[in-house]
Amino acid sequence: MIKGAIFDVDGVILDSMGIWENLGERYLKGMGIRPEKDLDKKLLYITMEEGAEYMIKEYGLRKTTGEVTEELSILLKSFYENEVSLKKGVREYLEGFAGLNIPMAIATSGGRANMEAALKRLGIHGFFKGSLTCAQVGKGKDDPFIYLEAARLLGERPENTVVFEDSPLGIRTAGEAGFVTAAVYDPSGEEYREYMEKAGDIYVRDFRHPDFKDFMKEV
Repeated sequence: MIKGAIFDVDGVILDSMGIWENLGERYLKGMGIRPEKDLDKKLLYITMEEGAEYMIKEYGLRKTTGEVTEELSILLKSFYENEVSLKKGVREYLEGFAGLNIPMAIATSGGRANMEAALKRLGIHGFFKGSLTCAQVGKGKDDPFIYLEAARLLGERPENTVVFEDSPLGIRTAGEAGFVTAAVYDPSGEEYREYMEKAGDIYVRDFRHPDFKDFMKEV
């Protein structure tokens, strides 16, 4: 029986993965520079600092790595504060858990300030009993510590707590730690879709399918 719920943020609660894929493109276009076609692929799996260094070299930017990194961070901040939206159907799930008095928490590898700005603007910050970031706990999601700490925050055991994740790493780690896992589809993870369908205890193709009542019958 589910007595607690833990949510990742980017790609699960927030429809935000796109900004990480096109941040460099957005940055260059803002300066009137036309980016190369596959820039997103080159920047996606490197650090922001490495991405800054790449753009300085390839596009002849007369800026330091620190300046470009700071400007990219400002773009991200603005996106979370003003643009990012909830994934469709998420609010109904949050309201559903709240209606059943099931406590909820956040476990994210993203930054706290941007996350909190978005959740407050979107009116869902109050649904959560608390939130934890990987930076805060000092461990990434290859370690179950953040999920275990979130469960402790909720006062629930892993086997009675569902973890919503859109990454194969998160689903695997939470599952191995004994949590009920809900693998959430996000377009950014299309290449992992088949794995996610099999790896999670439940596959959430869309928060509108199944609806919350159907979901609770499955867990």
